[in-house]
Amino acid sequence: MKAVFMGTPDFAVGCLKSLHESGHQVLGVFSQPDKPKGRKQIMTAPPVKETAQALGIPVYQPKTLRDGEALEIIKKLNPDIIIVVAYGKILPGEILHFPKYGCINIHASLLPRLRGAAPINFAIIEGDKTTGVTSMYMDEGLDTGDMLICRETDIGPDMTAGELFDRLSVMGAEVLIETIEKIENGTAERTPQDGSLATYAPIMTKETGKIDFSLPAARVHDLVRGTDPWPGAYCVWNEKTLKICRTRVTEGRGKCGEVIRADKSGGITVACGEGAVRIEELQLQGKKRMSAKDFLNGNKLEPGTILM
Repeated sequence: MKAVFMGTPDFAVGCLKSLHESGHQVLGVFSQPDKPKGRKQIMTAPPVKETAQALGIPVYQPKTLRDGEALEIIKKLNPDIIIVVAYGKILPGEILHFPKYGCINIHASLLPRLRGAAPINFAIIEGDKTTGVTSMYMDEGLDTGDMLICRETDIGPDMTAGELFDRLSVMGAEVLIETIEKIENGTAERTPQDGSLATYAPIMTKETGKIDFSLPAARVHDLVRGTDPWPGAYCVWNEKTLKICRTRVTEGRGKCGEVIRADKSGGITVACGEGAVRIEELQLQGKKRMSAKDFLNGNKLEPGTILM
């Protein structure tokens, strides 16, 4: 099958590689424009672009899909199908309806739960015990199209967003190839989504990681896991940002945000609205990530201190 692939971040790389290796013809790849990164703001290509170039596939990076230019490119390529994986742009109707077999999206949740930009993170932040990958036909709504394949996986109690990301990216590639095969041989079955069950996972920002210690300890722990590695969960101590990188739920009482234990043998325990969290790894503004023991070797954190 002749395909155009649209994707931008690391999550989409496995899907592109699998599509290329499966024998389908990838006519071109659309990806977001290069962006400045790091302290020196060096222009950096997105991972999908780098992968496509390594595979010898033409890359297109339009700033918009709505001025007709992208449609003209697609018309010239004339794909049978368009595959979209974490592209980051909304496809207009004229592109959605152009390919013979439509546009297929690989989404990292069990739709209709967690439609939107950050389903991997919010599956953990919201305390879900399972999530998965869904392939669907795209329509003009936000992740509202008919589903084709849903593949489920468990979320471990201490699994981070980064770890879940790695697992779902592999699953996504497998689901993509299976979906294309079913479409090609005419066995694909469409299942409409139940919109009444829909929830949403908005775009992640740095503010997403702000810890509210008035929440139960389990919720604080889920926020820490769900924002690792980015943007990171954080609070404020001595007027500096203190990132909380790894925690465990434990017992303890005190004012919300109060340090109720801080010693090298037992680590740092902070009271929450219900229970407490033991901080195992953290990072003070301007410093490296370190264990609680190493942190206490160089910083005085007294019991009774309130983390805001």
